[in-house]
Amino acid sequence: MYPLDVVKTRVQLQTKVTGPDSYNGMLDCFRKIIKHEGFSRLYRGITAPILMEAPKRATKFAANDKWGKLYRELFGQQTMNQPLSVLTGASAGATESFVVVPFELVKIRLQDKASAGKYNGMIDVVMKTVRSEGLLAMYNGLESTLWRHIIWNAGYFGCIFQVRQLIPKAETKKGQTLNDILAGTVGGTFGTILNTPFDVVKSRIQNTIKIAGQTPKYNWAWPGVATIAREEGFGALYKGFVPKVLRLGPGGGILLVVYTGMMDFFRNMREQQGL
Repeated sequence: MYPLDVVKTRVQLQTKVTGPDSYNGMLDCFRKIIKHEGFSRLYRGITAPILMEAPKRATKFAANDKWGKLYRELFGQQTMNQPLSVLTGASAGATESFVVVPFELVKIRLQDKASAGKYNGMIDVVMKTVRSEGLLAMYNGLESTLWRHIIWNAGYFGCIFQVRQLIPKAETKKGQTLNDILAGTVGGTFGTILNTPFDVVKSRIQNTIKIAGQTPKYNWAWPGVATIAREEGFGALYKGFVPKVLRLGPGGGILLVVYTGMMDFFRNMREQQGL
């Protein structure tokens, strides 16, 4: 699904839809990238997210479990409820953000149309960023990333809890898988609806080369949201929404199924070994 992420970023970074090289939506962006830059351009920058995915997903679910236990004890709840699911998801998203920021920055800068000929891969982005902007520049966009992940995970895990309460309990393994696909897809879609404005701002912040003595146009999440809405209209806050939701909606379902399946697998292994 990585090409969808490239298209999403390109559309988000575009401030004006004018001229023959501008993108008029997802399909137009796909067509122009392939026509003018070649099919391989749809996979530029993929190394960073590949390296990011395992620690990112592990952190997401491990943090969700740990925060869930902490909040149940803190609020004296024996089982999870809707408000705790939202709070737990938000806390897991905040934890996850610290892992993903450097990878996201590298990915965004490689996906940008203007990066052609500027960077020779992931390591080159890191070296040039650190050399020109300092080591802490690898965490540019941390605040907007926090908002993006807090909101997405709150919506994702909150929806999963709600959907599981509403649908009939599965009696077979196949039924459980279908329930998880449904719950995860609804959660991923709802989380994407909520957090897309912060994703647009994050992309612009991380793609901005910081210059000493100058305040970037996009620097903080909420002021950035206000600036985009004022200058480009409210709809601009949802640039790249279609490729994003196509990736993270079904992706949320797949993610939940894989996580549940792997946890069941390891649980069975522990039981067989008497641990």
